[in-house]
Amino acid sequence: MNSELTGLWKNLTGDALEPDAVELTGDESVLPGPFRVAAAASTAVAATTLAAAELLRLRGIEPGQVVVDTRHAAAAFQSERHLLVDGESPGAGWAPLSGDYRARDGWVRLHCNYPDHVSAVCWALGAPATKDAIAAVVAGKTAQEVQEAVIWSGGAAALMRSADEWRAHPQGQAVAASPLVDLEQAGDAPQRALWDSDRAAGGLRILDLTHVIAGPVAGRTLAAHGANVLHVGAAHLPTVRPLVIDTGLGKRSTHINLTIDGGRNRLRKLVSRADVLIQSFRPGALAKQGFSLDELFELRPGLVVVDISAYGPSGPWAGRRGFDSLVQMASGIAAEEGLDEPRPLPAQALDHATGWLAAAAVMTAVRRQVAEGGSWHAKLSLAATGNWLDSLGRKDSAGELPDISDLLDQTESQFGRLTHVRAPGVLPGASPMWTDGTHLPGSDAPVW
Repeated sequence: MNSELTGLWKNLTGDALEPDAVELTGDESVLPGPFRVAAAASTAVAATTLAAAELLRLRGIEPGQVVVDTRHAAAAFQSERHLLVDGESPGAGWAPLSGDYRARDGWVRLHCNYPDHVSAVCWALGAPATKDAIAAVVAGKTAQEVQEAVIWSGGAAALMRSADEWRAHPQGQAVAASPLVDLEQAGDAPQRALWDSDRAAGGLRILDLTHVIAGPVAGRTLAAHGANVLHVGAAHLPTVRPLVIDTGLGKRSTHINLTIDGGRNRLRKLVSRADVLIQSFRPGALAKQGFSLDELFELRPGLVVVDISAYGPSGPWAGRRGFDSLVQMASGIAAEEGLDEPRPLPAQALDHATGWLAAAAVMTAVRRQVAEGGSWHAKLSLAATGNWLDSLGRKDSAGELPDISDLLDQTESQFGRLTHVRAPGVLPGASPMWTDGTHLPGSDAPVW
């Protein structure tokens, strides 16, 4: 048993971990770079699978020993890179203008995967939407000037800081003061009775109001353990197609327009019969639509609400748009190797780890509800996950993920035949698996 897993389990549940509860196999050198990304992957997958094992135990099913292979967990943290649709890549997840730009005094990353983010960058910099034009403007400004102009215009950007600069920054200090997974009882409700099922999360109704990677991975993970997951998007909002396909396994998909009364009323009906709501709107954004924490608990006493953000719920950046690549830049991760240019992690590890930990928080909250009742609230952020990754220490940078063809499955979907990484984590009592391929966005009715 490694100390990383025992520490994570204590953080998540408050309980000590039985020494023979899990077996971790394989070598973390399967991924390059100094950060222990593969170790973080196997640890997050193990904690989540252990949370599923505890739910099985509540159902009277002997879960058996959890086994997590490090190579498999690492491949799952790169799942979008291994996805094929009818044998072909669905395309890159990055838009042409997204990337790192050299400013007068350092580097800044611009996130341009969505049309409104492109517009914000062009408006802020007074440049046409071409890589060369934007690069020329950025080169004449400081990284701070570019970052603040883009954010003020409604876009998403982050300048590259060192780890020391992040620790001294007010937001870095706010993140450091917060737990990795902040899970607490936030309201009164009767004790929960689990639906009859031979799956760990069977019978749980999950509303997945998330986008990109972290939140969708949480819903995908819960679906692999048998939950009824309904992803809620909107026809007018842009998406990144490869990520939609990759993270939609096992889910249904519906569209609801929350800018109109009819859409908000439809969501209220879904919430009133849901068990869990996972959302990755910026802090406060969902509340402005009439879905504050108190309003959600009033609609459904006993609801588990999971909030996922970039920089956490407190501090000067609490409401700031952010994505994995931006948090890596802001928090010193991209500057770790002391090079004259940013060096990203070998996976969108902050996203994937946060998604897995959010799924673990859901199953832990449900287990607590069976014993104690209550409505529960979990808060996670990419920045807190980045701090956790940093706390795991460093390793030799050598290593590349070897052939993973033995870890791939094929599943029919509404997009075509998907080749994808099989759900990691062996749970003998009911191992995770997806029984349905990804649905086209909005193709399902907004009903349970």
